[in-house]
Amino acid sequence: MHAATIAQLRQRLEILCPSQVEIEDQSERHVGHPGALGGAHLRLRIVSSAFSGKNTRSRHRLVYDAVGDLLHGKIHALIIEAKTPEDL
Repeated sequence: MHAATIAQLRQRLEILCPSQVEIEDQSERHVGHPGALGGAHLRLRIVSSAFSGKNTRSRHRLVYDAVGDLLHGKIHALIIEAKTPEDL
């Protein structure tokens, strides 16, 4: 469904040098959701040493900065689970 968007998301996240990236497309659960306008609803699980020493908010900010304009149209909702290798 949103394969191109997921591929773009993966590419943008490479700046964080992740050791693991899992993206689940949950868009089908939100069919008819007001305001979705066709944008993807995604769940992201990412593991990166770039998150070391950072709180949840700072980790999410790094992800938002990496994905940039995808959040303004192609992605309607992004659930983020950002961990360090030590968190696992």
